[in-house]
Amino acid sequence: MSQHNQDRDKVVAALGGKKGLIDSGLPALIFLIVFNLSGKDVNTAIYAAVGLSLVLTAMRLVKRETVQHAFSGLIGVGICALISKRTGSAADFYLPGLWINAVYGLMYTITNLIRWPILGLMLGPILGENLMWRKDPARLNAYIRAGWLWVGMFVARLLIQYPLYQSGNVNALGTARLFMGYPLFILTAWGTWQILRKIPTTKIN
Repeated sequence: MSQHNQDRDKVVAALGGKKGLIDSGLPALIFLIVFNLSGKDVNTAIYAAVGLSLVLTAMRLVKRETVQHAFSGLIGVGICALISKRTGSAADFYLPGLWINAVYGLMYTITNLIRWPILGLMLGPILGENLMWRKDPARLNAYIRAGWLWVGMFVARLLIQYPLYQSGNVNALGTARLFMGYPLFILTAWGTWQILRKIPTTKIN
């Protein structure tokens, strides 16, 4: 495998990877499906989502695969389930996701503005340049440009999903989360790689 492809795979893995997307996204999809099939029974949908998350985590453990994203997904689903169960509102199952997008969007914006982009801090060590990219204006600007793609993704999710949450339209909210989950994440990750690949990594002397 070429260095180019190795770096691409490292970037994809660092941003969540395919398995990370499955572990974090499938329980929310199952929640929506079971919610409708069970006659809008919130508790049944919650149990299905939590149960699936537990199964995915167990599968990673049995296969001795990385469980970081599975555990993160399990904790996330647990929080979503707890809030939704306490309020009795199915829409509240998706509320923590809105909080996360708001926090991440703010973090990416602030770190970009102060020119310490999160992407550089996260990917620099993985790509073997540590923080040397800070001394390379072209590489620094590449990380910042890529960072704005992520800000755009988080803001787009909030602009579309928050009004749906406020309306209480669970099906529309769940569908929007589905289409703005996998597809938008993959598109943003692809755009990130297209920006970074054009600027060589900063060599460590």
